Amino acid sequence: MPASQNSSAKSELHNALTECARRQRRNRLADYRPYPKQKDFHAAGAEHRERLLMAANQVGKTFCGGAEAAMHLTGRYPDWWRGRRFEKPVRAWAGSVTGEVTRDTVQRMLVGDPRNRAAWGEGLIPGDTLGRISMRSGIKDAIDGVLVRHESGGVSSLGFKTYEAGREKWQGETLDFVWFDEECPMDIYMEGLTRTNASEGIVYMTFTPIFGMSDVVHTFLESEKEGQSSNARERPEDRPFPNGK
Repeated sequence: MPASQNSSAKSELHNALTECARRQRRNRLADYRPYPKQKDFHAAGAEHRERLLMAANQVGKTFCGGAEAAMHLTGRYPDWWRGRRFEKPVRAWAGSVTGEVTRDTVQRMLVGDPRNRAAWGEGLIPGDTLGRISMRSGIKDAIDGVLVRHESGGVSSLGFKTYEAGREKWQGETLDFVWFDEECPMDIYMEGLTRTNASEGIVYMTFTPIFGMSDVVHTFLESEKEGQSSNARERPEDRPFPNGK
């Protein structure tokens, strides 16, 4: 093969591999494979409106919560999915302790690196579904909300919230699901739950229990004692807790 043709072939291969890697980065959700505890947590959503994934640090809690949020927002459910399904666009909130924490965990997981806008679309929400993004004032690189194209043809909406803003900022909306990443005060949890009452939606939390036997943790542990959990024999620091009816 002439040198010019060989060089052209190498260039085409390089371009093809680069494009393949780019598409993979912008469709991380397709590669999500939950381990058994995560899969149990997702599946519990088919029967329970309230769930808690309480586990140690750095074991995939936020990734698990983000993957489920991305599935509901897009309607892209894998073959193994046995949890709650939304066949139409959803309205949702996801939040954490402060604006900075929400940006650096929930937003980063769902949208991509907050400080590199070229990477927005490389989170768990597939890049080809991301629509209009509105920014939050007062916090550099923090997103206030994002629109997401749903498989049904409509558009889902996701708002990013914080606990530090107080209970009042969790009022007013009717939502299909709420994701709390990190433990929240009971009054904010109840406001989030109230937002899903009219839609019979779902609320789920992912956190490491750093506050001990808080009111929120106590609620789920008491629910388990009453026999509402199918995972009563699993270790309490590493299992999902369904709650509610």
